[in-house]
Amino acid sequence: MPVIDSPDAARNTGATAERILFLLKTRGPLKTADLGAMLNITPEAARQQVQKLVDGAMIVGCLMPPVGAGRPSQKWVLTDAAQARFPNTHAQLTAQLIDSIKLIYGNEGIDKVVESMELANTREYIAACEQGRTLQEKVQILVGIRDTAGYMASMEAEGDNWLIIENHCPICVAAQQCQGFCRAELQVFLAAIGDCGQVERTEHMITGSRRCVYRVTPA
Repeated sequence: MPVIDSPDAARNTGATAERILFLLKTRGPLKTADLGAMLNITPEAARQQVQKLVDGAMIVGCLMPPVGAGRPSQKWVLTDAAQARFPNTHAQLTAQLIDSIKLIYGNEGIDKVVESMELANTREYIAACEQGRTLQEKVQILVGIRDTAGYMASMEAEGDNWLIIENHCPICVAAQQCQGFCRAELQVFLAAIGDCGQVERTEHMITGSRRCVYRVTPA
């Protein structure tokens, strides 16, 4: 199976299985019936595709707590093997570089690398988001930058707030080895939004969440 990095890429493969993996990556756990409806295929076709992915160790079933007085339902989630199919920017090389920097320059060297990247990204993001006149426009620009960078980003309204949703982290290996990368990303977001609002991270992959989510609140 090829690497998946966008819904178009998944559709272009012509493989329903690819589209199922993409839906589970971006939507989270789903039932077979949900997948069939989203893909506009019959329940039997959906079951067949799901079974192929189960047999290939790409997805596993998990019981979800009941809603109200309902019964627990089985939904499908991606396995580690399936997660690895999504782009992870030079993960092995990144890990080796971080280890080498720590070995030669210590943690101070890593801090300087993170600081340098933060400054560069801050300049880029601020320059781009300055083109937005409203908070919504700034968030849209920010989401576009992140999506292009491989974070599978999208935005959703939450009352007067906006959510920046990142379904994938192409630098996850680096972030796991050095939390400074995550701290720097949040600071870059704050700088990009500027006086228009505040940004807080409400979900974080590194702490076990399926995705990273940032809430942008108007000033």
